[in-house]
Amino acid sequence: MEEVQLTPKELAEKDGREGRPAYVAIDGVVYDVSLVFKLGMHHGVKAGQDVTDKFVKSNHGREILQKMKVVASLKSEK
Repeated sequence: MEEVQLTPKELAEKDGREGRPAYVAIDGVVYDVSLVFKLGMHHGVKAGQDVTDKFVKSNHGREILQKMKVVASLKSEK
């Protein structure tokens, strides 16, 4: 099975609003955070984007990512 990759534009469509799933990218891995990001937001962070910097600065440890479903990798814009 081929790995799924999302472009930043495709990731932006997964913003958790109007019934869409909420995805975020952290270190190039795209996670489904729909259960945590209510209405596309979680502690002021919006879904549909690369949140690596915000995640690193948060109080969350990397072990929290093991609870999230991996759905894709983030394709670079090169």
